[in-house]
Amino acid sequence: MTKRKILIIQLRPEDEIANSEFNAILSKSGLSRDEVHRIRAEEEPVADVDLTKYSALIVGGSPFDVSTPQDEKSDMQVRVEADLGVLLRRVVDMDYPYLGVCSGTGQMGYICGGVVDRKFPETVSAVDVTLTEAGISDKLLQGIPAKFRALVGHKEACSVLPAGAVLLASSEKCPVQMFKIEQNVYATQFHPEADADEFALRIDIYRHNGYFDPADAERIKKQLYQEKLEYPHLVLKNFVSLYADRA
Repeated sequence: MTKRKILIIQLRPEDEIANSEFNAILSKSGLSRDEVHRIRAEEEPVADVDLTKYSALIVGGSPFDVSTPQDEKSDMQVRVEADLGVLLRRVVDMDYPYLGVCSGTGQMGYICGGVVDRKFPETVSAVDVTLTEAGISDKLLQGIPAKFRALVGHKEACSVLPAGAVLLASSEKCPVQMFKIEQNVYATQFHPEADADEFALRIDIYRHNGYFDPADAERIKKQLYQEKLEYPHLVLKNFVSLYADRA
C-alpha cells in the first residue's frame, strides 16, 4: 500500500516567509520533503482537497486575522478564509488529524463557533505556556513539561472555546494557547515550528503589521536569541509520530 503524505497548507502570501515557515515545519517535525505535499492557499484552492489521500493536515500561520472587519479584508483574504473554512468543516466532521498553528488556530476556532477577537493579544516574545490537566495527559503533549517556553506573536486569539473543545494549554496573557476538538483536531496559538532565526525574519517582514512597536524590533530579536526553546517542537514531532504513514 502506498504511504500517504502529510498535507501542509500555508496561508502566507509573502514568498520568503512562506518558504522559511515550510522549511521550519520540516526541520522541527523531522519530516522530509518526500513525506509532505505543500499547498499555498493564496495560489491554489483548498476547499475540495481530497483528505483521504493524506494521513494528516498541518495549517500554518498568516498575517490574515479572522477578527478583521469583513469590509477591511483584501479580496485574497476573503477568498482564502472562505475556501479554508469549507475544508476545516470537513476536517471536524471527519475528526481528521489536524494541527493548526496561530492563524490555523483562529480559523478553526471561528468555524467551530468559538469567539476569536482581540481581547488577548501577545506581542512577539517568548512566554511561559502552562498545560492543563487535560494537556498533561494528552497524547500530543507527551514529553513536554507542565510549563515550558514558546514563541508567540498575535493580535487575536480564541477568547471563548468552541462548544465541546478541550483546553490543553494557557499563558498569562492568553487563556487559550492550545485546544483540541474531538480526538484528533488540534490547534496551538504558540508556534511549535519557530525558533529565534525564524522569528527574526518575521520581525523584519512584519515590522509594520501591528504585532509590536517597530522601534522595539532589534531589542525583541536580542531577547529571543537568549531563550531556550527546548519543547515546543515536540508538538510537531509527536504529531508526525502519531499520524504519519511510516513503517
